[in-house]
Amino acid sequence: MTRMTRIILVIAVVSHTVMAQGGDAHWPTAAKNGFGTSTTLASKIWFTLANGVMTEVFFPTLDVPNVQMLQLHIATGGRVETETDDTFHRLEVPNPSSLTFRQVNSAKSGQYTITKTYITDPRSSTVLIDLNFDSKAPAQLSVYYDPSLNNSGMHDSAWTENDALVAIDGNKASALIPSCGFAEVTGRATGNVIQSGTLKQNQCTLALGFGSTVAQAVSTARASLARGFQATRLEYEAGWASYVSRLPHVTKHQQQFNMAAMVLAGLEDKTFRGAVIASPSTPWGGGPNANEPTVSGYHAVWSRDLYHVATAFDAMGDRATANRLLDYLFNVQQKSDGSFPQNSWVDGRPIGGGLQMDQLALPLVLAYQLERSDRRTWLKHVKPAADFIVQHGPGTGQDRWEEKPGYSPATIAAEIAGLVCAAEIARINGDLIGKEYLKTADNWARNVERWTVTKSEHDSGYYLRITENDNPNDSATMEINSSSRVVDERRILDAGFLELVRLGIKDPRDRLVVESLKLIDQLIKVETPAGDAWYRYNHDAYGETPTGANYDGRNGVGRLWTLLTGERGEYELAAGDARSARKRLDTLAAFANDGLMIPEQVWDQNGPGFRVGTGTGSATPLAWSMAQFIRLAMSIEKGKNLETPRVVVERYISPAKAQRRKEGRKETVNLTLRLSLRLCAFAPLRGNAF
Repeated sequence: MTRMTRIILVIAVVSHTVMAQGGDAHWPTAAKNGFGTSTTLASKIWFTLANGVMTEVFFPTLDVPNVQMLQLHIATGGRVETETDDTFHRLEVPNPSSLTFRQVNSAKSGQYTITKTYITDPRSSTVLIDLNFDSKAPAQLSVYYDPSLNNSGMHDSAWTENDALVAIDGNKASALIPSCGFAEVTGRATGNVIQSGTLKQNQCTLALGFGSTVAQAVSTARASLARGFQATRLEYEAGWASYVSRLPHVTKHQQQFNMAAMVLAGLEDKTFRGAVIASPSTPWGGGPNANEPTVSGYHAVWSRDLYHVATAFDAMGDRATANRLLDYLFNVQQKSDGSFPQNSWVDGRPIGGGLQMDQLALPLVLAYQLERSDRRTWLKHVKPAADFIVQHGPGTGQDRWEEKPGYSPATIAAEIAGLVCAAEIARINGDLIGKEYLKTADNWARNVERWTVTKSEHDSGYYLRITENDNPNDSATMEINSSSRVVDERRILDAGFLELVRLGIKDPRDRLVVESLKLIDQLIKVETPAGDAWYRYNHDAYGETPTGANYDGRNGVGRLWTLLTGERGEYELAAGDARSARKRLDTLAAFANDGLMIPEQVWDQNGPGFRVGTGTGSATPLAWSMAQFIRLAMSIEKGKNLETPRVVVERYISPAKAQRRKEGRKETVNLTLRLSLRLCAFAPLRGNAF
């Protein structure tokens, strides 16, 4: 966790409620192992947990964090200890059918144990914490509350109001009230404030309520306290139990499957329906400070991630939710020219300015999958997006990793599939323009290898990650993002070409696909205790520094991305290797932390304080990773990749298979020899070692 830069007057905490202010604000670690909210729309509040304490709390929408930390301080033996630094942390999931989490923090001295159970009130915007403090020696317990209202750390005003710690910034207010009461004092602070108060008892319920005014926040917290923790918990858990009862049964990893589904459901905003954020976190604290409300972290909406989440819901049979996500894409995010923003706040306001063509194309695939071929959808949404793709493709302003412009196999695969799906919707609507879409898609399908496969005199080639222009053999160089390294683009590989298989454009046994995979496994695969994992690409720089410190935007080292293991499983399932696909599912489940949250990245090496195959400080839980787990699990159950669009397969793979059967299959290349020749050139570039 990013350590706070301000100092609290801890000697006052033992007997008083105090306010203090300090320097820069910083968001806590993104490595959450708990995330919770109710199933109701009335309760517009979400909590996150990490390192034994509560971290960001979002209200009234999922893109507005209002808390940096809420933890306990313990005055014992003449010193003051903190939960974050002076206890060993354990997380429990006391009810596997609910987003209920329990933190058990044991003193490193062995003198006390703190147990905290977290829920939200289904009827209001309150987080409730059931607290039990068990100590072997006399001790005083104090609450340390660091509000960061309205996504900003520097503009809060805070004071005490009777037995409540209250704070406000604009139209976001919080009230922290314990059922056992605080010691009574008065005080006021502004700026980057800290609120702290001694509890009168060691067992009580903490209520953190929110509202648009202080009076509303106080009223909300008191109403939740009046109902009581146990009664509120029963209602909270009944809502989630009802949701879980409707989920499909899977052969293996049912608890992980249920948790992934609950988290995805919980990541949908309750005001702007269909808006699912990428993660309730800000990786590595988001930068030098969190003083101003300008950083979205991952609590924003990407149409690419939303597509993957929607396909997971569709795979589970929840077409209503999948359609709601598509409605958000079309009715809230889509621009008048048919394009989509790089990402947006939940109300649709654009954040990033990059043009990512796969984010235009994937919603068209989703529309086809969900059978959204009505005339309004066609004319207002599908046609404008397809026209934009024809006019601006196949190159992209940014690839799916949001970094480089050019010709990307992954992006081109999405564009081809999007155009074919749009053409089918056009046909249903009697519009002949669909033939033009097919003509363009066929042209790009014929040329994707020419644009993205580099060849030499020794072999037939392999897919590149991306090439700046349509010539993959021109010896152009590429600067690695967030790094000063400049590398020949022919020496930068990723597995994005597997999108050509997942989206139905290339057969999984396609020679170039198979050969490129062999090279990928030599260059960017790492065997972890959980199973195989892959880097995004060799020499990636988006991750912690070589020493394991937080990513600083300059000296990062890319780590292993969990969703790539799921993508490999989908490829293997397409190739008829269900056994290997199941192994990938096992690995994804093993990547989850003790709260069953699957991270964006896991460590590629061991180091002080971290182990290979466990989550880094990257976004956790990542919606895309959780969705990938669900989609792979459901596809394994059905024996095929459920999200592969049939109309694309029938256009490109089925005719190719028929042709191979007619001509007979011949093995004409020595893969091992060619692979050895290539690896000689790549040897200095393998992986992302410290």
